[in-house]
Amino acid sequence: MVALLTEGHILLEDVPGTGKTLMAKAVARALDCRFRRIQFTPDLLPSDITELNLFDQKAGDFRFVPGPVMANIVLADEINRATPRTQSSLLEVMEERQVTVDGETRPLPRPFLVLATENPVEQEGTFPLPEAQLDRFLMTLGLGYPTAEEEEAILLRFERGNPLESLESVVTVDILPTLHAACRAVHVEGSVRAYLVNLVRATHEHPTELLDTHPVPVD
Repeated sequence: MVALLTEGHILLEDVPGTGKTLMAKAVARALDCRFRRIQFTPDLLPSDITELNLFDQKAGDFRFVPGPVMANIVLADEINRATPRTQSSLLEVMEERQVTVDGETRPLPRPFLVLATENPVEQEGTFPLPEAQLDRFLMTLGLGYPTAEEEEAILLRFERGNPLESLESVVTVDILPTLHAACRAVHVEGSVRAYLVNLVRATHEHPTELLDTHPVPVD
């Protein structure tokens, strides 16, 4: 809810089988918005994510083919399995809510939310997310394993049918821009803003940060 209202993105870092994909589908169904899933693999190309212009032989001209990011909620499944080049195709998408291909820029649908998942246990065949990519995410969450009572309830629920089939929307996608404007209108007292600025500046002056930006030469 926080990510939706503040137009942020979420990185779900947890082991397989904890319901990450199901949660993303449930959120999209509850908002009655367009949902697309991208399975990240080492052979995935940036054009498979954004868009491309295909030459139409019958028309004798190029035809615009929108990519899966042209949706309201995009599930980037196992994002760390794609190469850094493919991962970088999401930088403009997540920060500026637009796609630039062949010199032409197109806006993305609003609202726009990226739910990315990665497995923190299995690292073979994966590529670590660069700091620029991690900076695009508002928060990193882990769902964790359910309790024994919750697992029993899950089994009983799916025994009676798929919960997604009976899930109804609680709001429409057209209402979210109004909620975004209401969040931006919340008053923030001056001392709170000063505290936030000081907190961020303290991270810039932390010894580990200084060490990274100004490495000490080694003989």
